[in-house]
Amino acid sequence: MKIIVLGSGQVGSSVAAHLAGESRNSVTVVDTDATVLAKMQEKLDIRTVCGVASHPSVLEEAGADDADVLLAVTNSDECNMLACQVAWTLFHTPTKIARVRSTDYQSHPALFDNNAIPVDVVISPEQLIKDYIAQLVEYPDSLYVRDFADGRVRLVGVQALEGGLLVGHPIRHLHELIPDIETRVAAIFRHDRPIHPDGSTLIQHGDEVFFLAERAHIRQVMSALRPLDRPYKRIMIAGAGNIGSALARELEAKYQVKVISHNAKHARELAAELTRTVVLQGDAADEELLTEENIEDMDLFLALTNDDEDNILASMLAKRLGARKVMCIVNRSAYVDLIEMGTIDIALSPHQITIGALLTHLRRGDVVSVHSLRRGAAEAIEIIARGDQHTSKVVGRSIEAINLPPGTTIGAIVRGDQVIIAHHDTVIESNDHVILFLTDKRRVRDIEALFTVGFSFF
Repeated sequence: MKIIVLGSGQVGSSVAAHLAGESRNSVTVVDTDATVLAKMQEKLDIRTVCGVASHPSVLEEAGADDADVLLAVTNSDECNMLACQVAWTLFHTPTKIARVRSTDYQSHPALFDNNAIPVDVVISPEQLIKDYIAQLVEYPDSLYVRDFADGRVRLVGVQALEGGLLVGHPIRHLHELIPDIETRVAAIFRHDRPIHPDGSTLIQHGDEVFFLAERAHIRQVMSALRPLDRPYKRIMIAGAGNIGSALARELEAKYQVKVISHNAKHARELAAELTRTVVLQGDAADEELLTEENIEDMDLFLALTNDDEDNILASMLAKRLGARKVMCIVNRSAYVDLIEMGTIDIALSPHQITIGALLTHLRRGDVVSVHSLRRGAAEAIEIIARGDQHTSKVVGRSIEAINLPPGTTIGAIVRGDQVIIAHHDTVIESNDHVILFLTDKRRVRDIEALFTVGFSFF
């Protein structure tokens, strides 16, 4: 697949690295910063073009005349949209994906059409991370939450702790602990190393356990892996930007929410808009302010400003002053590695969350959704099985008879309105939505080949 990435910021560089690691892809990155491009080319097997991403001559030099996908993720919404317009008008690039941050543009979906602004897929990192945080708020014990099959099935990651009934016991005991609930442990990470689970695998204290279950059963499965925390009630948000303000709007109906804005004008505007949220003007790293606002009573502190260092410092201070759990946005991947599982409970990486949404539209075959996990090392994929016993390597076969790549687990199957938690004897049928977990994302190509339909199907 020939892919042109416009922009070498956090998202652009991360997705370029992700895609360049797959041998079938030819990746070209366009940016105005020649120094950054030179550094990327030293590390990655990619082409680079230095220039303005929306200029026809630059797109032509990047190979837009025969590209499969144009991914516009510069820092400018207008540049991204114009680049898609130029690519379609002059080169008829078939798939055009653009990052659009402005809610004003997003609120008019009729704009994005090949007869208007030719953007096939609009990606909003702020919307994606807001939705993701809302899922984490729903499950106070979770480290990861990902949706499949329109939210009917969820992949959840939790840290197993002493007191969980399954800790110290093999996975097969899970059915005895929750006999009326179907679930599947998809993967275990122990000391950052993946363990492929089977019925005899012992769950140990500190394991990071990923499991699949229907949405209604998530809390019961969690209770087998760790003592459950009480639900959140009081939430403090540092940052009144697009993410913080949108999250406050969503949460205020169910939770007691306070928002801290450094900008007095933004604080006034948000206070006038929200009905139940308390909006404060000040510095989220101000110990006196946090103490006055009873930080020790907060169930959750969220640092969602645009500054990594401010987010980290405010979160560490909030934790020291008594906040029960703290999460913060961290854009630099090196910071995520340093702070995760330390004083800060969860480090949120916007570009990793965005990459999952992008990969959904860049994978071959009938891929419905992709989620990038564990800082890009692992992936969870929902893919549709097509064909029949003669044209498919999976249809009409039981899971134990399928030659899955190492480190791959089929966790669940969605068949129409039915959710089937996968077992060794489960037989895959045509049009099933198959949900897989890969502890090594380099195996994605093998999965795509496995689900490719033979020519006789057509």
